[in-house]
Amino acid sequence: MNRPIRRALRRAPRPLLRLGVWSVAETAPSLVVGVAIARAIDEGFAAGRPGTGFAWLAVLGGAWLVAAAGARQVVLAVASIVEPFREELLGHVVESTLERSAVAGQGPDTAAVARSNLQVELARDAFASVITVVRSFAFTVVSVVLGLTTLIPQVLVLVLPPFVVGLGLFLLSLPAMARRQRAFLLADERTAESVTAMTGGLRDIAACVAHDRVADRVGLRVAEQAGAGRSLARVTAVRTLSLAVGGWLPVLLVLAGTPWLLGQGAGAGVILGALAYITQSLAPALGNLVEGLGISGVRLRVSLGRILGADDPVRTVVGRDTARDAEVLLNGVTFAYGPHAEPVIADLDLRLPEGEHIAVVGPSGIGKSTLAALVTGVLRPDEGQVLVGGVRADRLDPAHRVLIPQEAYVFRGSLLENLTYLAQASQDAVDDAVTAIGLTAVVARLGGYSAEIDSGMLSPGERQLVALTRAYLTPARLVILDEATCHLDPAAEARAEEAFARREGTLLVIAHRLTSALRARRILVMDGTSVRSGTHEEMLAASPLYADLVGHWNPSTTQELVP
Repeated sequence: MNRPIRRALRRAPRPLLRLGVWSVAETAPSLVVGVAIARAIDEGFAAGRPGTGFAWLAVLGGAWLVAAAGARQVVLAVASIVEPFREELLGHVVESTLERSAVAGQGPDTAAVARSNLQVELARDAFASVITVVRSFAFTVVSVVLGLTTLIPQVLVLVLPPFVVGLGLFLLSLPAMARRQRAFLLADERTAESVTAMTGGLRDIAACVAHDRVADRVGLRVAEQAGAGRSLARVTAVRTLSLAVGGWLPVLLVLAGTPWLLGQGAGAGVILGALAYITQSLAPALGNLVEGLGISGVRLRVSLGRILGADDPVRTVVGRDTARDAEVLLNGVTFAYGPHAEPVIADLDLRLPEGEHIAVVGPSGIGKSTLAALVTGVLRPDEGQVLVGGVRADRLDPAHRVLIPQEAYVFRGSLLENLTYLAQASQDAVDDAVTAIGLTAVVARLGGYSAEIDSGMLSPGERQLVALTRAYLTPARLVILDEATCHLDPAAEARAEEAFARREGTLLVIAHRLTSALRARRILVMDGTSVRSGTHEEMLAASPLYADLVGHWNPSTTQELVP
């Protein structure tokens, strides 16, 4: 992430030189303020020569005029450095977006470009702020040291040690401050995204009676941001301490050391001049450095991480997640509906590798839907943990998994809006999904994708086909079908499940019929006392419940897997 910054500085030698020259002019008041005040008092007003005093004050006023001219040129010089930096970052955003679109075979993601362009603007502004603050601090410190040396070198003994200690405290705390500031900014972004998603889906939340689950999820984001804020506040105390030690302790030392300075030949004007150097130049410079690096520096790092892809918590590569994103791992998972209830799932260990196709069978009420809810993060285990791609299931980005329950939801709107509600899909992608799932006849009956629909216009089976097609179009690589085909005939169910089996990713099917289990690569049998998994042949030998189900199964019927 530092390479764009280094390139921006290396290719701007002339702007950097111009910046240095005009910085000398801009910091002219820092160089002359103490000397002008000291001379105006000691050689002018205190000596009965007001003309001399006003002359020195005029010198100080002239320095401010020079600083005003210098400030304008400094802004132009900084702009000549940061604008090429901005253009390079923006070029990277556009090129990477076009490259991903070309590989994925889709049009450019203009929304991604817009979002990244905002990050580019933030990075540009933060880079300009960092350059301005660091440059101002360096030139101001040099000016103050030269000015104090001109006044009375002995005063440096009282000023420099605490200033160096305060600066050192800040620099030592900067890594921790940067980490916690970054954590707070990311937590703030996640909270905003969560709240935006919630407000945009209020209709669906109400329809699915998901108020408590959504409230818990948004509340988790808010709690994370509050924790990050408290952590940042604690480390900010070190910043306050560094300002107190480096910026204001020298004032106390100069006041306390006034008798000694007077003994070294200093006059009242010299004392006031030294205090002016500290309060008007040195302390503000340190404060600006602490503020600039502590906020703008961290914002620059976070923005560059977003632009260059280093900070994405769940990264998408060439239109698909990394291979581990759909691996499901349950370690010692126990869950009960209430503190005094018997566990529905007890001490379950299970691993679903990326690309696994597993069917879950067992009597009604045995915990199959509970298992699906735990894997999707709708429920949290009482003990143990559920990980999806190494991330806790309840903290996983919803875009990376999809759960289809038994009662499919269709909202009022066009058929196309219903199908593409969870994904941005091209017309060809929608056509392919409709064909794969078997929704073609329903589309024809309704009159095409633009047809306005609601749940009352569709049969339960048609609603399930719409929901299945919607899930098929998502980029999610973990799909859980919780008896999501129970209203389909066996042929339609087979077609839909086989389509999902061919689709990349991990597929978990809560089986409604034994045929669903036979189509899976692995079968998980839940019988209340133990949980076993294996192939069809392995389960026939190892699970009496499964063997009994198979023994009573008649292939010519649509017998359900519920004893």
